[in-house]
Amino acid sequence: MDLLQVSQFLIAAAVGTSILLQARGTGLSSTFGGESTAYRSRRGVERTLFRLTVILVVVFVVISLVGARASSPTA
Repeated sequence: MDLLQVSQFLIAAAVGTSILLQARGTGLSSTFGGESTAYRSRRGVERTLFRLTVILVVVFVVISLVGARASSPTA
C-alpha cells in the first residue's frame, strides 16, 4: 500500500469517529450530562469537532481525487 491509500484509510477512520461523536442525542453534551436540544448552536468542543470533521472530509476528497488522477492512464 502506498502513502495515499494509508492516509485515506486513516482519514476515513477519523471522519467516521468524528461523525459518530456528533450523533444527535449521543454527542459530547449528552455524554457529560448536558441537555441535548434539536435547535441550538454549537459551542466549545462541539464547534471544534464540527469544523475538524469538515476539514477532514475536504482533505479526504482531495486525496481521493489526487489518487484517482494518479492511477488513471495517461493518454
